Order: sequence, then C-alpha cells, then structure tokens
Amino acid sequence: MSESSKYRPLIGITTGDPAGIGPEVAVKALQAKGLYDLCRPFIIGDAGVIQPAVRAVKINAAINAVSQPKNGIYQPGTIDLLDMQNVDGSKLQKKQISRMTGKASLEYIHKAIDLTLDQTIDAIVTGPIHKVAIHLAGCQFAGHTEIFSDRLGVKEFSSMMIIDNFRVMHVTLHTSLKNAIASLDKIGILKMIRLANQSLKEMGIENPRIAVPGLNPHSGDDGLFGDEEEKIITPAIEAAKAEGITVEGPVPPDSVFIKARGGKYDIVVALYHDQGHIPGKFLGWEWNEGLQRYTAMRGVTIVLGLPIIRTNPDHGTALEIAGEGIANSEAMEDAIKLAVQIYERRPRPERPVTAD
Repeated sequence: MSESSKYRPLIGITTGDPAGIGPEVAVKALQAKGLYDLCRPFIIGDAGVIQPAVRAVKINAAINAVSQPKNGIYQPGTIDLLDMQNVDGSKLQKKQISRMTGKASLEYIHKAIDLTLDQTIDAIVTGPIHKVAIHLAGCQFAGHTEIFSDRLGVKEFSSMMIIDNFRVMHVTLHTSLKNAIASLDKIGILKMIRLANQSLKEMGIENPRIAVPGLNPHSGDDGLFGDEEEKIITPAIEAAKAEGITVEGPVPPDSVFIKARGGKYDIVVALYHDQGHIPGKFLGWEWNEGLQRYTAMRGVTIVLGLPIIRTNPDHGTALEIAGEGIANSEAMEDAIKLAVQIYERRPRPERPVTAD
C-alpha cells in the first residue's frame, strides 16, 4: 500500500468545557504540520464555541459542520466539526464555571464513546473538563478516567502520563490522600504493575523496566517512618517478580523519578495521584515569569485498561486565560499523535483505505 493510500484513522476530539481553553487548543492543534498525513481529526463540540475559538487564536480555517464523521473533508485549512448544538452562545461566559458548560462537556464525551463503540471512529482525544462544572451538571465522578471506566464497565484501570520517554501511572487516582493510603493493598499494587507491563509491551517495549516508589520518606527506612513498604508494597513487587515482570522497589520516592528521567526505568507506578503528577508536570510545564503564564504545557495521559483508545493533554481548563488565544496546544498535538500511534499498534478489523 502506498503512503498516500494508507488508512488514516478517524480521531474524535472533544473540546472539553466550552468556558475553558479546550476549544482553542483543539483548533490550534489541527494546524500542526503533517497532522492530516497521520489521521483524520474532527472536533466534537459546538459551532457557537468553535467559531470564537478560531477568531481568538487568529487562524485562517473554514469550519465544516457535519452531522456524522463520514461527511468530513479532512484536509488542512478545514476544521471538521460534529456540531452538538448544546451551548447557548448568548449565555456562554468564558472563564466562568457553569452547569451549562459542564453538561455540554459531558455530552461531548458520551457522543465520542458512542461513536467509538459502534466503530464509526477509531480513537478519542479529550479536551479538559472542569470538575465543579460537571458536578453542577449532575455527574458523580471526579474526571474523565472514572467516566470512561463506568460507561465501559471496566473495573481495573489507571492513567499513564507520558512526556517523551518519561512515564508514570497511578495505583490510586482522584481521591483524598487519606483515602488513597487507606485503599492501598498488595493485590491493587500488583494489578497496576501487571497493567503497566502489559501496556508498555503494547507500545512496543519488549521488556519494560518498572519502578515502584515507597509511600513514606526513604521508603520507610526499615519501619522507622512507616511499615506500608514492608507489609504491602514489597510483597506486591515480589509477587510481580515471580511472574517474570522486571520491577524494582520500593525505591525511595525522592529519587525514583530522577532515575526514571535518566533512563533507568521505563515507567514508575506511583502510589497516589500527586506522587506521580508533580514530577510529570515539573518536567512538561514551563512558567514564564515575565509573561505571567505557562509558555509550554507538555504531557499526555492515556487511560489503561479500556477496550477503546482515549488520550488527553495533561492540563486543565485554564479558565484564567480562556478566550485570549494564548493557550499552548503542544499537549493536545501530542495527545492526537499518541492516539494514532496506539491505534497503529493494536489489533483491529480491516479498514478500507482513505479516499483523498
């Protein structure tokens, strides 16, 4: 098959909360050089939100509103949009949390899941949602990961943050630190080590090198600062080793991420949300003191354990700069490219070539 006739996967991009930067980074990302050679990206959102976003970021692109993805043009210079028509433009206020925008962002997600389950599209990239807004709209979950796992009936899942060759996943996700510590057990940690091993193999890493940090300072210092390492973490690691998994730990949490960044490990299985997210964002985000804003926001998250492909840029709605056209789209671009890479590696039904 020639390069020009190669099947380009359909990637649905939800805009996230209409009051945040999601619409802007979505339309910006579609201007990335070579993106349309890799895939056929389209936005799931609202024309009344996307049109102002195009003006805000000052790009020259036509909006092609469609009722179904097969009607897209999928060529540079055109933004194909599945218009949900669920935002009242006269009531939309950028930078503001509201039930309307929370409800809309949830509808984008569920529409994307519907399209993936019926094999209309090949993967989903989600823009940032606001936890308070979706709660105002009646959602009981803390974020995308929980929404997807509940909708798809998945019990064993986690999220992986990726910045270049630095990867981190989490045993516990969006919960208080107190609850996270209380919920840790040998079986849960072992399951996440297995999931990390399996997922990296799917990404092409033949023998993943996995690290598990300690929970306590200095990994407990032989019980001096806590006994979770001895009672919970080490038994999980030993069980994983017995299964043939290459895993080390508990590695002191103040050094494990430095080693991972240096190439000693392919992934760190962090024990709670901030243990993994803080070093990840430190590596991927850059704050410009003079401009008083982030000038780089790199980092992509993928949900592991799902039967469908879903990635997202690892940043929030950034309400404080929404509508100003200055949001950085690097992470969204990387999330789209990662979705394509995962699609290309996963077994899938035969698809017809793309008709250009």
